[in-house]
Amino acid sequence: MSEIKAQVISSNLTPQFSDGVSMCFSAIADISRYNCPQYLIFPGFCDVHVHFREPGFSYKETILSGSRAAAHGGYTAVCTMPNLNPVPDSARALAAQTEIIKRDAVINVYPYGSITVRQMGESHSDMEAMSDAIAFSDDGRGVQNEDMMREAMLNAKSLGKVIVAHCEDNSLLHGGYIHDGEYAAAHGHKGICSESEWGPIKRDIELARETGCAYHVCHISTKESVELIRKAKAEGVDITCETAPHYLVMDDSNLLEDGRFKMNPPLRSAADREALIEGIKDGTIDMIATDHAPHSAAEKGKGLAGSAFGIVGLETAFSVLYTKLVKKDIISLEKLIELMAINPRKRFGIPLGCDFTVWDTEAEYTVNPDEFLSLGRATPFTGERLLGKCCLTVCDGKIVYMDQQN
Repeated sequence: MSEIKAQVISSNLTPQFSDGVSMCFSAIADISRYNCPQYLIFPGFCDVHVHFREPGFSYKETILSGSRAAAHGGYTAVCTMPNLNPVPDSARALAAQTEIIKRDAVINVYPYGSITVRQMGESHSDMEAMSDAIAFSDDGRGVQNEDMMREAMLNAKSLGKVIVAHCEDNSLLHGGYIHDGEYAAAHGHKGICSESEWGPIKRDIELARETGCAYHVCHISTKESVELIRKAKAEGVDITCETAPHYLVMDDSNLLEDGRFKMNPPLRSAADREALIEGIKDGTIDMIATDHAPHSAAEKGKGLAGSAFGIVGLETAFSVLYTKLVKKDIISLEKLIELMAINPRKRFGIPLGCDFTVWDTEAEYTVNPDEFLSLGRATPFTGERLLGKCCLTVCDGKIVYMDQQN
């Protein structure tokens, strides 16, 4: 390790991380190529919100392609959402996914179990039988019924698991597909109001307070959501939340008439984006997750109105945030690593192990989706010049990605 001049960025990591990296280095060939101060060594990133689409929709993404894309982005652990076929709502259905993970994943992949059967919101899944699931979520759909969510929280609490909520009130959607803001009004699009997100968060905060359940909110995008969560934390509610890179660096003024700008929740207003950044700075927002959601080219090629919701993000997340937040002195690099690697593991009990990633933070590149390892290509960052290229990712002491051109 003494010959390696790359700087280890460890944020609030325990001292064991540096020891673990030293042991990993000693077993990895060609590590001498990173004998330069421009290379930074980070703990392996952890994304608690990805969609790998298998089983059921492998034409969009597979466990193999998704995990390779994650390794390319510096991730060594991800949590996969349950909108699959079969939906992991029982031990048997969950096993259909875990068998593929064991066979094909190149990094650590932790599947969610669903909250309700088939994610239909009508009856509870067999949570007790899915004790191997990392947590429980119906992501892609909000749990509409208050009593259903209350009972789910009680069940999760008894199992020591987190409820991970996609907060969306279907009664307020009215066919919307982008933010109900200036762009929608100017271009004749149907909008999604902010209350469709913050209303269910407000409801669930009271349920979490009542039940004592550990509660995590997915992909927050509105200023009201930030304020509700900030207040709940101050009052002692066991709540955490995430946002995604695109919500921090874009708003609805950046929209184009292209399906690669369509995601759920949508890009909100500039005021919402600024509130999210403040939430990042003051600790209200605990982590950044990509909501990596690949679709086929046909599904994303129908404009804002007709395209499927979802973009890919694992292979651009660090570069986007490093370029647009760290290099502009909006947050520190140490804060970014805390958001991408440390806090997700703390909340969900995901070990670090011998996982790290090496980045050349001086390397500049143009985002070209054709170079992605993901099967998905839809990203709003196509053509942008970004700083930071992943050179190496090591998971459990094994090289899972190496840039052959570096």
